[in-house]
Formats: sequence, C-alpha cells, structure tokens
Amino acid sequence: MNKHPFRFFFGMLLDLFYPRRCPVCDKAVKPFGSLICEACSTKIKYVKSPYCQKCGKELKDKRVFFCHDCNSKAHNYDRGMALFAYPGVADSIYRFKYRGRQEYAAYYGERMAYMLGSRIASLHPDALIPVPIHPSRKRARGYNQAEVLAKEIGRNLNIPVDTTLIKRVRKTAPMKDLSVQERQNNLKKAFKICHNDVKLSTIIIIDDIYTTGSTIDAMAYELRQAGIKHIYFAALAIGNGM
Repeated sequence: MNKHPFRFFFGMLLDLFYPRRCPVCDKAVKPFGSLICEACSTKIKYVKSPYCQKCGKELKDKRVFFCHDCNSKAHNYDRGMALFAYPGVADSIYRFKYRGRQEYAAYYGERMAYMLGSRIASLHPDALIPVPIHPSRKRARGYNQAEVLAKEIGRNLNIPVDTTLIKRVRKTAPMKDLSVQERQNNLKKAFKICHNDVKLSTIIIIDDIYTTGSTIDAMAYELRQAGIKHIYFAALAIGNGM
C-alpha cells in the first residue's frame, strides 16, 4: 500500500484536472497515472558500462578506466555518476529547466533512485546538495531545477536534502558556449558556504547536466574548504567520454 495515501490521491486528482506531461514527447502521459508514456519509455538512453571511474561518462573503449577529461585534469570531487546520456534527453531537460516542466522531476527522481540508488546508498551520504542558482535566476524561472530533482531523489531514497549549506553569490554567464578555461574563470568565487559550523562528512551534489565538471569542481572546492571529507555527485545526464 502507498505510504502516503493523501499524497497519492491528491496527485491522482491533480493529474485528472491537469494531465501530467510525458518527459519525452511532452504530451499528456498515457496510460493515465504513469510518469512517462509507455511508448516513450524505451526511447531514452541510459549511461551504460564501461564508464569513467571518476566522472561516470560512458566510454567507448572498455580497456581504459578514465575519460579524456579526467585523465587531463584533477577534480575536486571524489567520484560521480549519471543516469542518462545527454544527447537523447537534451530537449527534455531544456523543457524541465526553462519551460516550467517541474513535473518531469517525478520521473527523473524515480529513475535515479531505481537505477543509481544502490550506488548512492553505498556512499552513506549525510545529505544531497543541489547545485544552487543565483537568486535572480531563481526569481525569473520560479524554481531551481537541481533542487526540484534533489528533493525527488531524496524522497525516494529517504535521504535529507540541504538547500541552505551553500549559495551562489555571483551571477555567472551561461556555460554552454564557454571553453573549459572560460568556465573555470566564470565560476571563480561564484559559491559561498552559508554555515560557520559544517557537520556533514559525506555529501552528494545533485545537478541536471554534467559536461566538463567545472560547476561541480567549484562547489566541491568550497565544500572541501568547509571541512566536508567525502564529496560525490549524481547528475541526471552526462556528455560522452572518449
């Protein structure tokens, strides 16, 4: 039986009057009550082995252990993982991020919990930390997609979500058109720890997309300086490795 019957019935009622949109085709989900259209559920490509032992990018050569990026530079985090190969979900994430499709998070969070849950649990995290966005962007967008995603993952896996530990204090330029060096410069002093006494030992940073790792590295640096020993990340989607 559902552990939260009120939430379940309220969700069903909401779906009845405001049909949930499929994260793939963006049409009303079929069959009713599902999180994704049955016909669309096989269209999304998951990251599969072999994958980089540092960042989790899918690798073409099973004889190597790390992608080109992770072989070329040191990261501030310990290790990462991701659910989807980015090219196949780019449009879906764009709608989730910029077009108000917060409802997609229910499917994303359930899939991350199901596919990555055992790996996440094995790390024994004290909390999930969503990548913060600048307050002005959150006001304009109405929400932080990483925070919405983290809360769904946390609910599915019964892990606390901390949205107050670190904040974004610089409104950085969009990252998609920047080089690796430009991304690193763009993120300098972009994050600030908000607590004087950080008691967390192990955390998992949650983000929607991992590309070069510049954002995760910038956050991990500040978190490490605050005394957090073990820092991992879990991303909804990730680019290709080499």
